[in-house]
Amino acid sequence: MSTILAYLREYASAIDRGLLFFCIVWIGVLITLNYQLSIEKELIAGLDSRLDQWLALFLVYCSAFIIPYLFAMVVRKQWMTFTPMFWLLLFIAPALFALKVSIANPLENSMDGVWGGYLTIITTLPFKCLVVLVPLVILYQMLPAQSSFWGMTLRDVRWRPYCLMLALMVPLIIFASTQADFLNAYPRLKQVAFIEPYTGNLLWYQLLYEISYGIDFITVELFFRGFLVFAFIRYAGPAALLPMATFYCSIHFGKPLFECISSFFGGLILGIIAHRTQSIVGGLAVHLGIAWMMEIGGYAGNLWMK
Repeated sequence: MSTILAYLREYASAIDRGLLFFCIVWIGVLITLNYQLSIEKELIAGLDSRLDQWLALFLVYCSAFIIPYLFAMVVRKQWMTFTPMFWLLLFIAPALFALKVSIANPLENSMDGVWGGYLTIITTLPFKCLVVLVPLVILYQMLPAQSSFWGMTLRDVRWRPYCLMLALMVPLIIFASTQADFLNAYPRLKQVAFIEPYTGNLLWYQLLYEISYGIDFITVELFFRGFLVFAFIRYAGPAALLPMATFYCSIHFGKPLFECISSFFGGLILGIIAHRTQSIVGGLAVHLGIAWMMEIGGYAGNLWMK
């Protein structure tokens, strides 16, 4: 754990405090607008076409990701390498994640019945993973060589600090499991509760759902702590971690407010660790562990409140 704390202290001593302050204020403005106007849950979700949803999400993600970069360039006068590839990547990133969020599963509305609905649910997140993964493979081949595929390496990973990080999250998740907005959102497993009367092997189908759910965190870590860190740090240096964190926070706009706010700081910490260790695997393990603990917390909390 001392190693992780050393990484954080080192970054804190070198960080551009003006850029940090701007990113915190800016994401605070975006969070306020979103939760006051229900931009994600009602306005965007209520749009008629997937194309309209993609465009709206693209604009939201651009505001969270590109504006901090523009502030760093224009106001803070951060040194950056302004190449055509940098500008291309700057717009590819929000476009790609907006596509991931808005795209429909090809099985949607094509399979009837209880099991058709279940199959659609458990294949949606793996399908969205492929939507992100294929462009990331192409970009990995196009950009200068890296030591691993967007940080997916076990080399020199020390597991003890990550286990301690997970242990520190336990009391926070226990507290969250007593809050109404958290219990309304979790466990995600309740999405497949409708199959219960139709199977004698409910546990296996629930496990399959949780595996599918976990795949989404592989997608998220590859994109945010992999692509947005390792692709952009060669142009912007460590300053790239702050726009990544604001972007990451913006994908939580439909989540409980505390989870949304904490995602900025959690995303920044995981980004710092990924940058210093040149690996996203430890952070992925933490993210998956937190996600599944939240599932357990939501399940236990809802049982307790009955």
